[in-house]
Amino acid sequence: MKTTKLIKRFLPYYKPYVGIMILDLFCASLTTVCELVLPMIVREITDRATNETVKLTVEFVLSIGALYLVLRLIDTAANYYMSTVGHIMGTKIETDMRRDMFEHLQRLSFSFYDNTKVGSIMSRISSDLFDVTEFAHHCPEEFFITGIKIVAAFIILCTINVPLTLIIFAVIPPMILVLRVFNRKMKTGFRESRKQVAELNSNVEDSLLGIRVVQSFANEEIENKKFAKGNNGFLKIKSKVYMYMGGFQSCTRFFDGLMYIVVVGALFIINKQINTADLMAYLLFVSTLLTSIRRIVEFAEQFQRGMTGIERFAEIVDRVPDIKDEAGAVDITDVKGKVEFKDVTFRYSEENEEVLNHINLSINKGENIALVGPSGGGKTTICSLIPRFYDIESGSISVDGVDVRNITLSSLRGNIGIVQQDVYLFSGSVYQNIEYGCPGVAPEQVYEAARLAGADEFIKNLPDGYDTYVGERGVKLSGGQKQRISIARVFLKNPPILILDEATSALDNESEYLVQKSLEKLAKGRTTLTIAHRLTTIKNADRIIVLTKEGIAEQGSHKELLENGGLYSQLYCSYTQI
Repeated sequence: MKTTKLIKRFLPYYKPYVGIMILDLFCASLTTVCELVLPMIVREITDRATNETVKLTVEFVLSIGALYLVLRLIDTAANYYMSTVGHIMGTKIETDMRRDMFEHLQRLSFSFYDNTKVGSIMSRISSDLFDVTEFAHHCPEEFFITGIKIVAAFIILCTINVPLTLIIFAVIPPMILVLRVFNRKMKTGFRESRKQVAELNSNVEDSLLGIRVVQSFANEEIENKKFAKGNNGFLKIKSKVYMYMGGFQSCTRFFDGLMYIVVVGALFIINKQINTADLMAYLLFVSTLLTSIRRIVEFAEQFQRGMTGIERFAEIVDRVPDIKDEAGAVDITDVKGKVEFKDVTFRYSEENEEVLNHINLSINKGENIALVGPSGGGKTTICSLIPRFYDIESGSISVDGVDVRNITLSSLRGNIGIVQQDVYLFSGSVYQNIEYGCPGVAPEQVYEAARLAGADEFIKNLPDGYDTYVGERGVKLSGGQKQRISIARVFLKNPPILILDEATSALDNESEYLVQKSLEKLAKGRTTLTIAHRLTTIKNADRIIVLTKEGIAEQGSHKELLENGGLYSQLYCSYTQI
């Protein structure tokens, strides 16, 4: 994105802090005025010392000293405000942007996360926005100060000597043109380095989350090589950035030297076009200008970092969610649980083959349906389409006769409970993880949900009971314990529609028995869809749907399908012989 477009994209974040920004710029103008007065004071003292010694009295020196002291006190107070409140404003803007990005990430659909590394997202929401704090505070401040100094210095110096002033300021335009070239290269370099950092973070996250697999296969050296490749890639990009930065700063120093007018000024003195006091004022004004330009130069790196951070922020928040509430979508209440698929066709992306092709399926209120069949038949896909994690290509899916696209997402998903094979527990206590099913409920309801899920007994035997810390992703608990906590979470939610996605396939026999008992309690009175590879667990289902890549191959009760001697019969016989 162009810099101007990025700045326009960023400006609305100043709106809540306009008062602070105005006062900050006012303080910046005060510090600038204080700085510009000093050369004039020196000029007056030098002029009196060389030309009118009589006027250089003690009273004059003391009055000038008092004036300078007052200016220093004003400068100190103004600078304190800029350094504290100004920086806090920058931090607040960064916080607002991080909030907006996180809230937007919550709305993005599964397809986004299917194609985006979490480590890359983490880099955008953390380190990329760190640089925005300095940018948000210093960008308007530094440019405002430099603008005042350039304009004020030009006007004041023109009152002294126009030709000499024009000579000095003639250096600024070519300086700006040259530095713009390096600025663009720096921006490109910082963007590349941010991308590389995000990729590096993703690799680190992937390796550390899978550390048990890494060590069990003794593949530490492979991970070290993968990290070294990414790390060296970052080094190359960063080195290129510093080469551009070196060129930027070297050119600045060259133009700095051109602006000093010692030789030219001496010629003006010889020709009596300027006196010594005026030359001293010129040198001090040039020094002041150069200080500002150097600050802008030093800020240039931060400016480009800030621009890169804003650009990467905009890339996320400007992304339109694939799945969102349609215009006129309504909340559904008193859901009975009838689900119907009519001529549904679906593929995950244009590059992929169709997973479902003209599927028709009707599930009655309170019916217990089991989905079985070879991998790739679309079992998990069907269960992902009901809560509208993905949108279908054609056809319709309805709940109680209402197309899911005409139901608000929060209302639709609030009436569906999902228990998955890969249980995700948040870093926190057992209690917090169960309460997540219905935040803010009374503790008694949490304990009752745990009891119904068959989890109450083992939870009470944990070191801190319900307050026991489960670790990252529930690492301190066994598979069966995590699964029962996830079931308790759904009990607390109490949804009319239940999806069980291979909820027991990763458990040992004892844990499977306990979890299966909990699931049977949970499914009672609800419309239930169960995906199962262990076919013995779904014998009591009201109806078993056999899915293949060609669609629904057969359906019926366990007994009916065995008697038919079709695909289900073959699968069941193969499974029971293992």
